[in-house]
Amino acid sequence: MEQNQKGTLYLAATPIGNLEDITYRVVRILNEVDIIAAEDTRVTQKLCNHYSIERPLTSYHEHNKATSGTALLKRLREGQHVALVSDAGTPAVSDPGYDLVVQAIKEGVTVVPLPGASAAVTALIASGLPTERFYFLGFLPRKEADKRNALQKAAETEATLLFYESPHRVKDTLWTIKEAFVDCEVVAARELTKKFEQFVRGSADDVLTHFTENAPKGEFCIVVSQIVLANDENEVWWAGLSTQDHVQTYVAKGHTSKEAIKLTAVDRDLPKRDVYATFHISTEADGSE
Repeated sequence: MEQNQKGTLYLAATPIGNLEDITYRVVRILNEVDIIAAEDTRVTQKLCNHYSIERPLTSYHEHNKATSGTALLKRLREGQHVALVSDAGTPAVSDPGYDLVVQAIKEGVTVVPLPGASAAVTALIASGLPTERFYFLGFLPRKEADKRNALQKAAETEATLLFYESPHRVKDTLWTIKEAFVDCEVVAARELTKKFEQFVRGSADDVLTHFTENAPKGEFCIVVSQIVLANDENEVWWAGLSTQDHVQTYVAKGHTSKEAIKLTAVDRDLPKRDVYATFHISTEADGSE
């Protein structure tokens, strides 16, 4: 390993599921560094045991990155070599490792990337959707309105969209995609490189139906392409509807009135309370709910 006055920070990509998906170079470097900084030392210890890597581990994650990062930078300034790994895939992508990389560069530390597995790219190349231009969103916001806005803004790039999602939120996110876009192609990739790897392809409605009938399990990467924006000036489906009819259309699709009011407010860029008031005044006037 090349010796410098300061140490070297190696960004080592690790398997996203199948332990065979690691490069010879990563195994060699992990065996040579002074210390391995891991998101979860228990997860990384299993990898080290599998490849007989006997180097000390220290934790570096979202909740301790300030103190742990300071300690790692001190090691690097003293000439020690550090390998940074995440639990799975490439570190510093939707990962606190980014902060350590920025600080290391500021201090003149050499940063060396060791390429390897990436869940987003793995999902993209097997999705069957366009690969020449893509936009990675990481994890979407949790609030529906924020999520919808993020998707619509990203779709304006006219690129294939990629983002991660947990099994607990995947159905809600598919609902958001269904309502945000008039039309699109969706691929939900789950358990990539593992025994139960699966790609579910179709429209947002097709994929949502699948996971309504089959409980989603495992971590997901969602790929979306061929998008027609629901709020495109030429495709505003609700343009001729009153606010009440707009809400009722969502109710007819299976949403509760509360959900329908929220979706209508997002569509029309109105305060939710205003849509609520308009809808309930109208329904009370005609004696319906």
